[in-house]
This record gives sequence, C-alpha cells and structure tokens, in this order.
Amino acid sequence: MRITFPNGVCSNEWYEKDTSRKVKTALHAKFAAGQKLCTYAPLGYRKHTEQRNKLIVDEETRWINEKIFDLAVHGAGAAKIAKTLVCDKVPTVGWLNYQRYGTFANIYAEAPADKAYAWTISQVKSILRDETYIGNSVHNKQTNISYKNKKKIRKPKEEWFRVENTHEGIISKEVFEQVQGQIANRRRQRKDATTQIFAGLLHCADCGWRMSFGTNKQTKNPYSYFNCTQYRQWGKDGTHCTSHYIRYDTLYAYVLSRLQYWSEQVELDEKALLKRLANAGDRERASNQKKQIAELTKAEKRKTEVDRLFMKMYEDRSSGKITEYNFNMLSQKYQEEQTELDDKIARLKEDLSQVRQSESGAAKWIERIKRYAYPTELTAELLNTLIEKLVIHEPEKDANGEKTQKIEIYYRFIGIIE
Repeated sequence: MRITFPNGVCSNEWYEKDTSRKVKTALHAKFAAGQKLCTYAPLGYRKHTEQRNKLIVDEETRWINEKIFDLAVHGAGAAKIAKTLVCDKVPTVGWLNYQRYGTFANIYAEAPADKAYAWTISQVKSILRDETYIGNSVHNKQTNISYKNKKKIRKPKEEWFRVENTHEGIISKEVFEQVQGQIANRRRQRKDATTQIFAGLLHCADCGWRMSFGTNKQTKNPYSYFNCTQYRQWGKDGTHCTSHYIRYDTLYAYVLSRLQYWSEQVELDEKALLKRLANAGDRERASNQKKQIAELTKAEKRKTEVDRLFMKMYEDRSSGKITEYNFNMLSQKYQEEQTELDDKIARLKEDLSQVRQSESGAAKWIERIKRYAYPTELTAELLNTLIEKLVIHEPEKDANGEKTQKIEIYYRFIGIIE
C-alpha cells in the first residue's frame, strides 16, 4: 500500500512525531529499569565506572549532603543553610566538578577563591527536595510543549516517573520526610524581621486547622497569642470552629517546662526513662494500629463490594437490564470510588508499616534531647528537633469558674507520652 503525503509536509510531521514517541518509549524503559540518566552525578554521588547509568555514593563528598540535611532537621531554613555553607567554606558541586573533570572552566578558571563556596538558596532547596538522596530516581518532571515546540514546561507531581531504591541512599527516609514537613510549614519572617518559633507546629484540636499568630497592641502591655485559623478566617458565626485562644507566653512556659522535665529525667536515669517511653509508645502505637486496622478492613470490604457491583453492572448491561447512559454514569462513579479506595488502602498499609517500624523511636528521641541539657529557652531548632506537633484544645471552665486548657505535645518518634 502506498501513502501519498502532499509536498512532503505530512511525512515530515509524521516522522518527527514517530521519532519523539520512540525516544520517549526508550527513555521510559530505562527509567523503569532504575537507570539514572544525567550528565553529571548529583552532589554526594559518582557515576559507576562499570555499570552504565548507575550511581554510587561518593565517600569524599557525602558529608556535604549530610551536613545540609542535619542543619535542616535542626530548624535551619535554606537561606541560613546557604550562609552556613559559605562561612564554613564548603565547596559547591560546580567547583567539585571543575576540580575533578575540568568542567565549568569558564566560571571557575579565573574566578576569585570564594567562588568555590558561592552557595545559593536555590541550590540548597533543590538538594533538600531531591529524592535521589534517599535512593529514589524521579524522572519526567518536565517535558516539551510538543514535538514541534521544544520549550520546557513543569509537569504535575502525579505525572512524574518515580522508581524507588535504584541506588544507595545517603539520607534516611525518616530524616528526608521530616525535612519535607518542615519545608511545607516554613516559618515566614514577620514585618519586624523576627521569626515565630512555633510556626507550623500548632494545630486546632477540633477542626485540625493550623493556629494563627497575632499580637494585641491595644493594651498598655502588648502581648502575643494564637487562635484557630479557621475561626479567624470565618469569624464568630458558630459554624466554623471556635477560637482555641492561647497566649504565647502561656504556651511558651508550658512547653519549656515539659522539655526541662524530660531533660532532667534523662540525667537522673536514662535507662528507666527509655523503658517508660517505650511502654508509652507501645500503648500509643497499639491504639493507632487498632484504628488503622479497623479502617483498612472497612476499606477493603467496600472495595470488594464495589468490584462485585461493577461486575454485576456489566452483566446487567449485557442483558439489557440497564441503558447505556446509566451504564456509563455508574461506570464512572464506580471507577472513581475504586481509585479512591485503592489509594486509601495503600496509604493505610503504609501507615501500618511505619507504626511497626517505629519501635526504636524512644532511643532516638532520648539521643536528641541529650543534645539540649536542661534548656533555658525555646528556639525553632529545639522545637523542630524534639516536637512533631502541638494540639491546642478549647479552654474549659469548671464549676468554680476556674479555666483550664489542654495542650497535647506529640514528640517526634514517640507521640504523646504524658
């Protein structure tokens, strides 16, 4: 059979489109095989000398990645980390490549000495978000607009091509996830150039929204406070949560006293405290595990039921019991529910797996609090190192008019222990 293309235009377009498709198919095959396609190995890695497209840890430079993530875990933001790296004269990846391979000579050959340590905030942010450092390869983050237009556009995360455990990680997944959480809850600088140390940690006990920071300047002695963001946003209409108001100084004093208490317990008898925390953690894990198992069982039961209904619907369509319109409508509905249930089941199984793997959390937490022997003040670094979140309840009054307020502290690795 002969196909005629007028003026060769269609044939050229068809050839370009087909070539583009073949290239993408070949790349996806390499991605699926766990190959890392890159011109230069990321900081902390080298290219394998024998296996093509394979990364191995560079023992000479991995300490730089570990330093960056350690600073982040302890509350430092990208700007502070970049400043620290410059002050400590830590070499950049560009400088290291120039020293080893002679690349980027146009940048470094005649540059001043401090160019070797010219870290930028964007470089630090890129490293902190890069899953390469936990052993994953993530591809397909961007693409061309079309085979005709080579301009690059960023793709949504759900379209990324992620392959796990393709090489040895430098950073633990636990540390990486903590840093991602801290990035998501980054502490924004206020107008007076100060940073609120509790930012990202406070949650409303009833609606789950974060707590907002404010300052009352209408009094002789101004003071700061927190209240529920949903309440602040929607006002006192009674349908969008309540204030959950708490003064900054009250919260500060309480949290500091609890951390001082635990620091003192470590000094008095570390082994006894380890046993106490482990037992408390076991109760917390058992409670969470019981809830998650029940939720997982319910989701799996519904998934089985939806699958059965889906099969019956096909039978009804074949026998003419339902119209094509109703079939299409129900089909879409069940497919959406199946997808949601699959995602929920996968998430619950992952959560259960993490609960079972957190047995050594008490020892990890004790090692962290030992770094801060009887703290006398709170800092963002201290709070982010030891605390996962603070849950603020609505104040209550007893029969005598005494007001009390419950504050739940969820410590990292061990949850609630009081």
